[in-house]
Amino acid sequence: MEKSAQNFLFKLLETPSPSGNEAEFQKVWINYVKKFAKIDTDEAGNVIASINPEADFKVLISGHADEICMTVTKIDENGFVRFTNAGGINPHVLAGLQVEILGFAKTIPGVIGFTLNNSRELPDKPKCKDFYIDCGAKKASELKKYIRTGDYIVYRSSPQLMLNDRIVCKALDDKTGSFIVAEVIRKLSRKKVKVGVFGVSSTGEETNMRGAYFAGARIKPNIGIACDVTFNTDTPGSDEGNPPEVALDKGPALSVGSPVNVKVNELLEKAAKRLKMNLQFELTPSRTCTDADQIHFSGKGVPVALVSLPVRYMHSPIEMASLKDIDAIVELLVETIAKLTGKEDLRPVKP
Repeated sequence: MEKSAQNFLFKLLETPSPSGNEAEFQKVWINYVKKFAKIDTDEAGNVIASINPEADFKVLISGHADEICMTVTKIDENGFVRFTNAGGINPHVLAGLQVEILGFAKTIPGVIGFTLNNSRELPDKPKCKDFYIDCGAKKASELKKYIRTGDYIVYRSSPQLMLNDRIVCKALDDKTGSFIVAEVIRKLSRKKVKVGVFGVSSTGEETNMRGAYFAGARIKPNIGIACDVTFNTDTPGSDEGNPPEVALDKGPALSVGSPVNVKVNELLEKAAKRLKMNLQFELTPSRTCTDADQIHFSGKGVPVALVSLPVRYMHSPIEMASLKDIDAIVELLVETIAKLTGKEDLRPVKP
């Protein structure tokens, strides 16, 4: 990965973007992408970068900017903060974590404590209500100057490079997708593309997918490609239930199943073959649970595909992915889109 691109990725990972308040992250994304594409925004908080936007045939690529988070529900009289989830928080990993409360007046650091039951252990199925945040305050009034009900809480985590070009941080789901979209746009801006390309850093995927619907309805693309993450199966205990093999460093994972247009997947597979790139596959029999689902049902309907980055420890502060896989997804999407003529027929069956 180029050093400037890696610096951009790290900046994205370091910028909070709780689902519902992604604005600061989007400003970072705009500052990077505006150098090589036309920039627009919408009421959902999306940022849309376009190349050749007047073309009749349009391709939308989307990676969501938001991260899972928590929100303040109340501050008790002793200064402990209670909270609930906004997105797929896993309560099993919460105890002892460091967090940041993005207060209306100031960001306040805290640690997650927990309420012990009679056996001195957490419940078998803990919930957010079994924990609290300790900011070091002695009474509620100390905190109410800075935070209030509804303020967002995010994991405190910084990107770290590991062995074998692997990266660990919170919110690789799906800031890596937003990064990939930016890089695809940057590299396509150097080519003479024959189709309109719309790269979207979308909002709200972790909670209601509002951004994907707004983008699909507005752009009315002929093809939609979501860039997200998928669960690995290459760690101990991850092969239970016999899912397809998905491993780090073995390339992009293409979604296969009812939501995915087979013709769009064929375009991606042909591009991978030209690049001599290995592909992996994940199954999405009914829904992808990504932006692809909302783009698919926007407007008159959009043929979609999903290209995923294998990630370990999803929805935790220590998500892990491979920089090599990130680069491969960028390369695959650039090759696929650059070869489009604008005359592609995406109907699986013809009369």
